[in-house]
Amino acid sequence: MRLVRGGWGAWGLVLALAGGCSGGKDPGQATPGGGPRSGQQSQGGGKPVPVQVMAVKPGPVRDTREYVGTLISRSSITVVPQVAGYIQKIPARPGQRVKTGDVLLVVDPRQEQATLRATQAQKASAVANREYARRTRERSAQLLREGLVSRQDYEQAVAQAAQSEAQAQAAEAQIQNQQVQLGFFNVSAPFDGIVGDIPVKLGDYVTPQTALTILDQSRALELSVQVPVDQASRVKVGQTPLEVLNEDGEPIVRAPASFVATTPDPNTQLVEVQADFANTVGLRAGQLVRAQLVYDVRDTLKMPTTAVTRQGSQSFAMVVGEGDAGTVVKRQPVTLGLVEGNDYEVLNGLDAGTQVVISGVQQLRDGMPIQPKPAELKKRQDEAMPLAPPQGTGGGADAGR
Repeated sequence: MRLVRGGWGAWGLVLALAGGCSGGKDPGQATPGGGPRSGQQSQGGGKPVPVQVMAVKPGPVRDTREYVGTLISRSSITVVPQVAGYIQKIPARPGQRVKTGDVLLVVDPRQEQATLRATQAQKASAVANREYARRTRERSAQLLREGLVSRQDYEQAVAQAAQSEAQAQAAEAQIQNQQVQLGFFNVSAPFDGIVGDIPVKLGDYVTPQTALTILDQSRALELSVQVPVDQASRVKVGQTPLEVLNEDGEPIVRAPASFVATTPDPNTQLVEVQADFANTVGLRAGQLVRAQLVYDVRDTLKMPTTAVTRQGSQSFAMVVGEGDAGTVVKRQPVTLGLVEGNDYEVLNGLDAGTQVVISGVQQLRDGMPIQPKPAELKKRQDEAMPLAPPQGTGGGADAGR
């Protein structure tokens, strides 16, 4: 009986110790600090997060595509010599701007100069013979009047004088021709322009079939781009703008399309589109540039790209709303269109004037209290660059040019 009583007493001691450890509290109750139980977080509580917001508003959105463009001179020639010989001098340099008459290359003229000197000596002899024959004719005429020579001798003197006169004139004409030919040994610029690559070097033998360089007149240029067939059908001659972009992607030249090929290139299956413009920004013929076609410009709602978050294929905007905790952020599904610069086109999900958060959206959660502050955005120059007047004529019917 003592052993049984002792056993129950041991079990009573264990139960008493267990009750003292638990403190008599329900495991599911909150901690003394009043905080939430472990593993639970309050939604909508906490200090408001400061964020920058801005209102969604309509603005122009441009439907553009970027391409690699080629600048073509509308006055471009391949310079060839009109004489054969060895290159003696190359005063011009590739990329140099030259004026009409500036010497580009010099072909060795020494052989032609020697021939000219020989012809000049022949002319001097012919002139002397002409003078002698003229005096002989005059003497024969006097002697004929005095009856001292026959008419046959007189007529022979007249013929010799005429022959000497013709020989002297032929020598003068030959000299003039050689002087003109000698001028061809200086290969000059036929108009103001920019010198292209010069493939020949000093000492090379050239002929009238040898290409010496290319001279481009860059005051008026053509911008040529190759576009897919489905996009080419959207181009309207005289209306659809083509733009040349600088390194920052900003347009520096803007001109309407002046030509659209009616058939695609058989090798690339692309359609050529051209625009003519006056070159006032120092571009060069043959240069490859960034170019874009502006297919359409429309007014639609826009919002900054920084206001957009994504979950899978769905896009969301964090908009400003009201909740139990005051001003809170709400996640709103949106449908987006084109992106231009730093703005998205908003197709659906937002109304004009809706305040969207544009800073720290990745750290925000739906229903989180926020402290909105209007964003200080830099003023942007949205004035459209005027279209450059077309330089000449062109159109879809010009496909064969």
